Amino acid sequence: MSISTDQINLSTPRDGEQRKLPVFSKKNTTIATWLALLAWTIAVFDYGLFGTLLPAMQEEFGWTETEAYAVNTWIAVGTAIVCFGVGPVIDRLGRRKGMMVTVGGTALVSAVTAAIPATLGFFSNALLVFVRSFGGLGFSEQAVNATYMNEVYQVTEDTKKRKRPGFYYSFIQGGWPLGFLLASALAFAFLPSLGWRALYIMAAIPAAITVYLISKKLKETPQFELHEKLTALEKSGRVDEAHALAGSFGVQHSSTAPLKRIWEPGLRRNTIVFSLAWIVNFFGIMVFSILGSSVLVNSRGVELADAFWMLIVINALAYFGYVFHGWFGDVIGRKKTIIIGWIISGISFAVMLSPIASTPTLIILSYGTGLFFLVGPYAAIQYFMAECYPVSCRATGLAFIGAMSQPGIILGGALFTLVTAAAGTTAAALWVGALGTLVSGLLMMAAKPIPRELLEDPNA
Repeated sequence: MSISTDQINLSTPRDGEQRKLPVFSKKNTTIATWLALLAWTIAVFDYGLFGTLLPAMQEEFGWTETEAYAVNTWIAVGTAIVCFGVGPVIDRLGRRKGMMVTVGGTALVSAVTAAIPATLGFFSNALLVFVRSFGGLGFSEQAVNATYMNEVYQVTEDTKKRKRPGFYYSFIQGGWPLGFLLASALAFAFLPSLGWRALYIMAAIPAAITVYLISKKLKETPQFELHEKLTALEKSGRVDEAHALAGSFGVQHSSTAPLKRIWEPGLRRNTIVFSLAWIVNFFGIMVFSILGSSVLVNSRGVELADAFWMLIVINALAYFGYVFHGWFGDVIGRKKTIIIGWIISGISFAVMLSPIASTPTLIILSYGTGLFFLVGPYAAIQYFMAECYPVSCRATGLAFIGAMSQPGIILGGALFTLVTAAAGTTAAALWVGALGTLVSGLLMMAAKPIPRELLEDPNA
């Protein structure tokens, strides 16, 4: 019989007593897996709508092509600020409440975006940047997922998920292309008749429903419950008791602030390597995923309506990229999987932008291959990063690194805008997006798995 997470024994241990964390039942593991997938898909749906609808919004707000890219860059600045603050909050609130905050923020941002007027000039632009910056809450949902599911799969009684966690987590992280597919499909179906504002309302409703389901169905992980108890004991001055309790579970407790701990020796190297890799990889994410419709329209001369259906097909293919990379990471190692994927992706996008891709079929094939190997490795890297940080700073580490995507978008956006103004979208997509993706794969060669003794999880 399974022990539920609310039955964990957190009383003061007797001398020499050894304890184990309670298992997570198959039922609760299944519920957690589906809710995590739903939460991430809905969060990405809102996040992807801005890039997908940018050409339509550009027309209503009266932006030039360069101004539209600049607005996207300023939104990335605000998003980064929000993302940097999410991780420490999640490491204090817990995984379950953290998921409610990120998805709830998505619902609010979507609804308010739909109401922003487009006729107030600078004020309209400033208001849009401010509101969309809080989309960083939804973007940070993946950090909550990776943190939460890493802990769940360590203690689940479901042996299949415990033995092949990367493969099963890949279905959850696959919410990225599913969210973009949903955004592209609904834009294709309803943008001509309902306009872009209605699509943001469509994003807000399921996000609100998801928050309700999380509040009713999702259970906290036993690892965080233990960490929460240890922290409470320490804050009340019962330091020896906290360390004794931690020792009874075979873990080490640290009182160091999460944001400080990710820079400690043993953790610092990966914090730097992951951060740099995310920055330059998001050059490619921004160009080929977020601004995919704009690249197809402005670089390859595709009509906007055709760009939407192309992106539907491309993102459908990309979902299987997550599944493949999750499985491949379990087989050959997550680090090797990430390196191989991002190098192939950079080369594929370069082909797509060249005269070789001269037909819609070749454009879809090369673009789809690029996106398959661009976003798919995130199923491996998210889980790999979760394995590299202990419970006390896991969400902070993942959220901090995830936030580095925004400097990537900011720097990449600035470079993309400058090169576009000087040489056009094709050259910008090649030298910023494709090259950045390739370089990110090379950077990952410097990543190093963390020794088990530095982790706090007895089941790690």
